[in-house]
Amino acid sequence: MTGEQDFDYDEVYGNWKWEIPVYFNMGADCVDKHVKEGRGDRTALIWENDKGETATFTYAEMKALTNKFGNVLKGLGLGKGDRYLIRLPNLPQFQIAFLGGLKIGAVPIPSSCMFKPHEVEYRLVDSDAKMAISVPGYVGAIDEVMGNCPGLKDVVVVGEAGEAHLSLDDLMANASEELEVERTRADDIAFFCYTSGTTGSPKGAVHLHHWTIGNDPSMLFWNHGRAGDILAHTGDLNWIFPLGNGFLYAWRNGMTTFIYDGRFDPVKWFELIERHRITNLASVPTCYRMFLQVEGFERKWDLSSLRHCISAGEPLNPEVVVEWKKLLGLEILDGIGMTECMVYLSNLKGMAVKAGSCGKPQPGHICTIVDENGNELGVREEGTLAIKLGDPGLFREYWNKPDRTAEVFKNGWFLTGDTLYIDEDGYYWFAGRGDDLIMTAGYRVSPFDVESAVNTHPAVLESAAVASPDAIRGVIVKSFVVLNPGHEPSDELAKEIQQHCKKMIAAYEYPREVEFTSFLPKTQSGKTKRKLLREQELEKAKKSS
Repeated sequence: MTGEQDFDYDEVYGNWKWEIPVYFNMGADCVDKHVKEGRGDRTALIWENDKGETATFTYAEMKALTNKFGNVLKGLGLGKGDRYLIRLPNLPQFQIAFLGGLKIGAVPIPSSCMFKPHEVEYRLVDSDAKMAISVPGYVGAIDEVMGNCPGLKDVVVVGEAGEAHLSLDDLMANASEELEVERTRADDIAFFCYTSGTTGSPKGAVHLHHWTIGNDPSMLFWNHGRAGDILAHTGDLNWIFPLGNGFLYAWRNGMTTFIYDGRFDPVKWFELIERHRITNLASVPTCYRMFLQVEGFERKWDLSSLRHCISAGEPLNPEVVVEWKKLLGLEILDGIGMTECMVYLSNLKGMAVKAGSCGKPQPGHICTIVDENGNELGVREEGTLAIKLGDPGLFREYWNKPDRTAEVFKNGWFLTGDTLYIDEDGYYWFAGRGDDLIMTAGYRVSPFDVESAVNTHPAVLESAAVASPDAIRGVIVKSFVVLNPGHEPSDELAKEIQQHCKKMIAAYEYPREVEFTSFLPKTQSGKTKRKLLREQELEKAKKSS
């Protein structure tokens, strides 16, 4: 492990070499390897739910349980390459179901419990899943659409199963703990996650068994995991950020992870950090902002175990980074990633942090900024963030969508769709999604710059900036604002926020309209759905014209 004191970015980046074996099984690597090497009694998972129930599992216990689940799948007729849907909250059965399938070469598809029946149906049909696993509270959406999913043969339920479902408890009770792990190639399909679908239909981003190897730099240099750490992510495992940084990367390295089954609440999470002595925290900007709204939190709870914090999902505004360090003495290392490739750009432990920057490419990952044809751009030229093809952590394709795959693979690069630029020191700076940028009165405005300014007002929890149709300017910058507790919407407050922004950003960038809202629409991964807000503004304009 490279320590923060001797970390030389240029040296480590320049000397990084990938070692990818021909045969590799992600499931066995994350569990069985540790048992074989004498670490079976090490704690793999600590779990707690909102009722206060807890459980812990060692790597030896997880080997036995994942073996049993692999045999359950075999008994249901699944084998190498067969897909199955996981519709589970943060339960230990998520990890068991995910890794048990990988061990036999089957392909798990994590899916949010928040999805509506038609969204579940799309994923089941598109993937031709043979099996789905859920809990009583969320299985109804599967039942509702099962008749439209010809490939779906069985539905397994964790907990009380009705007559129409198979009981996981019963299946596991009769399954053997001995399993012959499939000899998968490192470049065989391991799993796929569907994109959030902010534009067009969701796409299944196919990841391979060497995906965890391809994200070793994330664990080493961004998450900074070390032996003895307890890592936690505040999100749901069915999203790729916690799936990786809160589960798979840690288990590949034999560390302990913590998951919580319950709604996010900052006070609850301070209690969890204190009780379970969490060392490494991963979360999203909205949650960090909510943490900072808890007055005196740094004195009310013993957070001394916490040594490292990371953030992704949306860019983190610099003020949060500064305040967090002021109160806890800890940097929040921001990163940027997506379903197709996890966080490759990030601030790294031991590297100078520029608050507001996405940092630099992690060792092993070749990134740049390109134009629409995949040609590299120069310093401070805004373009699309691109990842070099052949990267072991990069997705292989969109499932059953060769045309959509071809659209994003150009000139040897994967074009992410995020607009960034590189400064003179090699640091990357986020400007927005390509379709989120606002062109107003001839000016190009980054929604992130506007949101960063609005979010520094003490009354604001979070905001989203979008283009709103305007008869004179074509479009204006409009901010949707969620207020902190104790503040009420008013015309006076809207004007105050506008004046506040004028002091921080250019005159053409400030929001000419402010609308207060109780929440911002977001994707499963925590990204604001600016597209939905834009469409709402267009619809309003049509009705008023």
